[in-house]
Parts: sequence; C-alpha cells; structure tokens
Amino acid sequence: MLFGLSSSVSLFFPSSAPNAAVETDKEVKMALVVDDINAYSFMYPLELPSKKFVFKWVESRKPERYSSAAPLSPDARQRIVSERVDIIDNLIISVSIGPPNLQFIKSKDKNTWNAKDVADSVLSDKSALRVTSAQRKAESQVLDTHSTNIDGEPYWYYEYLVRKSPTNSVQESNIFRHYIAATAERDGYFYSLNASTLGKKWDFMGPVLEKTVGSFRLLPPTNNYVPPYKDPWRFW
Repeated sequence: MLFGLSSSVSLFFPSSAPNAAVETDKEVKMALVVDDINAYSFMYPLELPSKKFVFKWVESRKPERYSSAAPLSPDARQRIVSERVDIIDNLIISVSIGPPNLQFIKSKDKNTWNAKDVADSVLSDKSALRVTSAQRKAESQVLDTHSTNIDGEPYWYYEYLVRKSPTNSVQESNIFRHYIAATAERDGYFYSLNASTLGKKWDFMGPVLEKTVGSFRLLPPTNNYVPPYKDPWRFW
C-alpha cells in the first residue's frame, strides 16, 4: 500500500501569494485568508470551474492566539490556531504553531535546517496519543521533502501519509490520509500549514491542495500580532 502511494508522489513548488481577495483561473477559484493575530496568509479553493465542482468549507476554528489554541498532543507544544474543513469531501486545512523539537533541530541557524528534519520535528509533536516523540513520528510516513527561500526566508515543504485506522477491517483506501504541508519559522516557533484528504481522493484533490500549501506566507506583523511566547498563561 505504502509503496503504491509513494510511486505517485510528485514534487510541488510554492506559488506567489496574490494580493487580491479572490483568484480565478480556468482550473480553480481561490480565496485569500489573512490571520492578523498570527501574521500569516494562504489561499484556499472555492471551486473548480472546469469540473463544475464547488467546495463546502466550514471554518471549524477561527484564528486565535497560540496560548488559547487547541493542543495537538498532551504536552501542548504544538497547537491548531485555525482550521477549516469540508466534511462532505473529507478535506482539512489547518495552521498550527509550535516550538522546534530539539531531537531533530540541533542548530540555531535555520538556514542550515533541512526539510526532512523540520518535517520530523513537526510530526513528532502532532499525535494526540500519550506516546513518545519517536512513536508519534512512526504514525506517519514522510514521502517527499524540499525547501526554498522566499523573500530571504526559508520555507520547508513535505508530503506525508498518516494512518487513520490500526485495524484490518477498514478498506485500504480509507486507512491513510494524504497530507502536504509548508512550515516557516519566526520568533523561535514553527508555523505550519497542513492540507489533507483521503488517500483514495489524492489524484483529484492533490493538485488543488498543492496550490493552497504553495501560497502559505508569513506576513509582516501588525499591531494585532500576538507572538506565541506572549502571555502563555492566557486562555482568552
């Protein structure tokens, strides 16, 4: 199963984020999200005109400060600061923030970090199970990684699978979720955008999710920006 999915992986590259609220081409119509609290932006798909397909997004988590955000693991290091889902089409787009895991990120110079180490660092802090970092990382399989510099800052990109079910009674096509992600660093924290769908829907949804991940940018902070290290005790 894993080898079959791995063989279909193609390297994706970031696109420039537009300034307009909505971008339309013959393939996909996208809308811009700007989170002033955490100072980032990305584009998400609204419809595929050529295929007469409309997404059904619900904003399941509105943008919020790191201190009040939902934790992804019992140690609460990495937290979801915004999320939108399309339940009908089984799609999730989320942004999480968390400190680097020093087990994988050993240098203080982020320009020396490679994408695989960044991916392992982020994934090791994503599991909701009470397990070790190594066990959390083992739940997922990284398929592809690369990095690039945008406006002088490194962005790391990675593609991975996460096992949804440990049982043999579930159909293989429903066992794995297929993810792509982008991570950037600021103020000693990783900011990561993740987009995912079921493995069986990747051929159809993957190219669209790649556009979303490629559009992720950290923005110059405004007066509304709240750095993750500020008021860690505050929950509102």
